[in-house]
Amino acid sequence: MASYDRPRAGGSPRPLETGDTWWYAAVAGEAAGSFSTRVRTRTRRGSLGAVLLLTLTYAGLVLTATGRRWSDAALTGRRADTAAATLLREHPSLAGLTTGSLVAGSVLLLAVGLIRKRYALTGIAAGTVVTALALTGLLQRYAPRPRLADAGGLLPSGFPSAQTTLALGIAFGLVLVVPYRLRSIAVGSAALWAAAVGAYTIAAGQHRPGDVIAAALLVLAVFCGLLAFLARKGRVRPGPRRGPALPGLPATVPLALLAVAGLGAGLWLLGDTLALPAAAPYDPAELRLAHRCGQALAAGVTAAAALLLLGLLRRVDVDGAPAAYRLGGPFVEAAGVPGDDQVVGPFTEDLDHEIS
Repeated sequence: MASYDRPRAGGSPRPLETGDTWWYAAVAGEAAGSFSTRVRTRTRRGSLGAVLLLTLTYAGLVLTATGRRWSDAALTGRRADTAAATLLREHPSLAGLTTGSLVAGSVLLLAVGLIRKRYALTGIAAGTVVTALALTGLLQRYAPRPRLADAGGLLPSGFPSAQTTLALGIAFGLVLVVPYRLRSIAVGSAALWAAAVGAYTIAAGQHRPGDVIAAALLVLAVFCGLLAFLARKGRVRPGPRRGPALPGLPATVPLALLAVAGLGAGLWLLGDTLALPAAAPYDPAELRLAHRCGQALAAGVTAAAALLLLGLLRRVDVDGAPAAYRLGGPFVEAAGVPGDDQVVGPFTEDLDHEIS
C-alpha cells in the first residue's frame, strides 16, 4: 500500500497486492518514488555525469600542454606499433569496410524500427543520432583550441570523433527499436563494433584517443538525456523480471571484459606515458606505449559507456507505450468482473477505500 493510500474506518483489512492500485498510474506518475521518477532521476544523473567527464576530457587532453603531448605521442606511436601498422598495410580494405559498416548500421537501425512498426521510436532514435552528430560537428568547429606556435593557426582537432559518434549512436539507438528481451545482445554486440571502429580510427591516424573517448561520453550524455525526457513523458514501464540479461551474456560478458581490461591497462600505462619529454625526439618504445595506452583507454571507455546505459535501463522497457492496466484484486472480486464494454471505476459499491 502506498504512503498516500489509506483505508476508510471499518474498511477491508486485507492487504493490497500488486495490481490492486492500478489507477495510480493516472494520478501518481510524477509522485516521489514512482517508477517514472526513478528512471528519470538516474538517467538525468547519468547524462550530467557524462557531460562532466566530457568537460574534464576536453580540458585535460586539448587545453593542457601535457595532454596534447600525450595525444600527439599516441597518434604518432601508431607507426612504431608494428602490429597495428602491419595489419593496416596488409588489409587496406579495412577503410572501406569501416565506412560500409557505418552505412549498414544506419540502415539496420531504421529497418528494425520500421519492420517492427515502431515509427515514432525509430524517428526519435534517428533524430538523437543526428543530434549527437550535430553536437560533434559544433565541438569540432567551435570548441576553443590552442594555436600552433609556428604558423599561428589552430591546432588540428577531431574532438570528438564523428565515426565513433555515429557507431555508438547506432548501438544506443537499438535500445529504442529492438524487443526488450533482445536488448542486451543487440546493444552489446553493436557496442563491440563501435569500439572496433574507434580503434581503427586511432590506428589509421584519423583521430586521437581523446577524440574517441569524447565521442563515447557525448553519445552517452545525449541518450541519457533522451531517456530522461521519455521517462518524464511517461513512455517507460517496468520490464519483466526475466529480462534480457541471460540471453545477452554472449555480448555483455566480452563487453565487460573489454571495459575492465581497457580501463585497467590504460590507467596503468598512463602514468608512464605522461612523463614524456617536453620536446622531440621521442623514444619509439615510448611512442608505441602511448599508442597502446590510448587504444586501451578508448576501448575501455566505449565499452563502459554501453554497460552504463544498459545498467541504467535495467528492468526498464521503452519499447512502445505502457501496457493498459486491468482490474484485479479484492475490489474486482467484490464487485464482479466487468465486460469489455462496461466502464468501471476503481472503487466498489461499499466505498471502503479512498485516495487521499
